[in-house]
Amino acid sequence: MKKYLSSLTLVAVLLTACQHLQGQEATPPNQPDPAMVKRAEELKNLRWGMFICWSLSTFSGKEWTSGVQDVAFFKATECDTDQWVKTAKEAGMGYVLFLAKHHDGFCLWDTKTTDRKVTKAPLGRDVLAELRKSCDKYGIKLAIYFSEGDWTWPGAHDGKGGGSGKDAEKERAQLTELLTQYGPIEYMWVDVAAGLGGLSHQEFLAHCKSLQPGCLVGFNQADQTGVLIRVGERGKPGPLNDPTAAPHLKKTLGKDYLLAEFTYPILPRSHKGGADWFYSLPEHDGLCLPAQKLYDDYLGAVKYGNIFSIDVGPDYNGKLREIDVKTLREVGQMIREGKQ
Repeated sequence: MKKYLSSLTLVAVLLTACQHLQGQEATPPNQPDPAMVKRAEELKNLRWGMFICWSLSTFSGKEWTSGVQDVAFFKATECDTDQWVKTAKEAGMGYVLFLAKHHDGFCLWDTKTTDRKVTKAPLGRDVLAELRKSCDKYGIKLAIYFSEGDWTWPGAHDGKGGGSGKDAEKERAQLTELLTQYGPIEYMWVDVAAGLGGLSHQEFLAHCKSLQPGCLVGFNQADQTGVLIRVGERGKPGPLNDPTAAPHLKKTLGKDYLLAEFTYPILPRSHKGGADWFYSLPEHDGLCLPAQKLYDDYLGAVKYGNIFSIDVGPDYNGKLREIDVKTLREVGQMIREGKQ
């Protein structure tokens, strides 16, 4: 009898093992994580958002601002995050993408990693913390732009651009602050234009996942292995595998994308002088892309399941330009009316 029971037990174990193996074989080895598929769908529903670039370049009139030693160069004394987010709400947007740190290393949050930050500048306020409160107030989600390369870190060319400074420990610490102190972050838009900051992209992804598993991370250049969101600098609507929709990625498109984003400035490229992504110059205050152009790309984003971030640059007083507010409100009206 004991031998008989032992045989039955062995058969049961073998059947269970076979069923388990069959179940494994039925699941494709590269099948995406269902939780991340769900997250990507949630992000798709945000549809479009406001990319806010406000930093040292606002006051230099240049896209890249190098060689600044004194944080008083950021001379804003006012900031109206409620105006930013209220405008996003009126435009029918689902999120705000905020530039937390550009290549120059100036941090728009109260970091403990450096004194090169907004709370040491004349403004003396944690802009990211205020933005978080405004987003919560108006029911808008928050995403973050972060430059990997930092011209103030070891290895940079005297902090004057063109050379990437690297400090893996400080980069990890800054990511930890951003992803633990400012609530849920929908995704990280990571700029590789100034090079890596010390962490490999695999290390960067792993660290972010350990802090906020639901936060997607996209790099605008370089290694795309395991990247779930394709970010498109000066991009356009398009399928996940369309290289023309994300020109900065060229032929290095990843294989794991679940979502595509694209972004470009609201300021037309026809202007002369000043910056594109940041507030340019006062003489350009009347220049803005037409609402119809933005609405058409919004429709394209919806068609392909993309998300679309239009870039605006707050002015010297930390407010959006009147023409930007007017234009975005017009787009919001078009969305509500369902115009084609």
